[in-house]
Amino acid sequence: MRIVDTLKFKLLKIKPIQYYFLGKAHLNDKFYINDHKKGELEKKKTPSRTEIINHILSLFDTKTTYLEIGVRDPDENFNLINADKKYSVDPGIEFEENPVDFALTSDAFFEQLTNGKILSKDIKFDVIFVDGLHLAEQVNKDIENALKYIKEDGYIVIHDCNPPTEWHARSEHNYRYTPARHNWNGTTWKSFLKWRCNDLVKSCCIDSDWGVGILSKTHPIGNSIDKIGEFYEYNELNDNRKEYLNLIDFEAFKNKVDVIHHKASH
Repeated sequence: MRIVDTLKFKLLKIKPIQYYFLGKAHLNDKFYINDHKKGELEKKKTPSRTEIINHILSLFDTKTTYLEIGVRDPDENFNLINADKKYSVDPGIEFEENPVDFALTSDAFFEQLTNGKILSKDIKFDVIFVDGLHLAEQVNKDIENALKYIKEDGYIVIHDCNPPTEWHARSEHNYRYTPARHNWNGTTWKSFLKWRCNDLVKSCCIDSDWGVGILSKTHPIGNSIDKIGEFYEYNELNDNRKEYLNLIDFEAFKNKVDVIHHKASH
């Protein structure tokens, strides 16, 4: 038995053999398998953020103005949006061609907008879509700036608010040796949850496409919740997901906003 153990020990010191067994153990770990499945199930959910945004834009009976923060490849969403006027903002870090209206960071864009250097400082948007850097501090800045430029009856839409696992909610985008692999929602959910605790806005999160958060100044799409603390831990979100995010399906959201806008037009 000692000879076998000694041989095994020596074999495991050989790099290719070591990598094989470590990799096999990693990929067959039950937590890895379960969390990877959660991510794969999330990818299959419909509708897409594009369909959700287009439905919201279709509710307005006037010409619509749309702003997208964080575009990457415009064929993935921006070019598919149905608005009378639409503007795109992206610094071009992830998509070299970057055919956007404003090749800027969102901070620089809003600063120039406020100073009247681009568009008009009085411009207001019907829908602002926030899908830039997926880190809570930056998302929070984007939401604060968006609130200054959204119409009173407009909507702020935020992507990646419902990460299915803690691996999807990691802060480091480029680390991909996890069950989430290349999929990344970042810490966007923390910023959305912060605004869920703010009674200045109404909010909900559509349970599709990694969580599509919706904020409104006036429309009753969801009441705020009591502040849940200074720090947000993923396990707490996971245990209270429905309440914390006001997680609803798209049909429930449609029914709610369709009624709201029908009443407003009569």
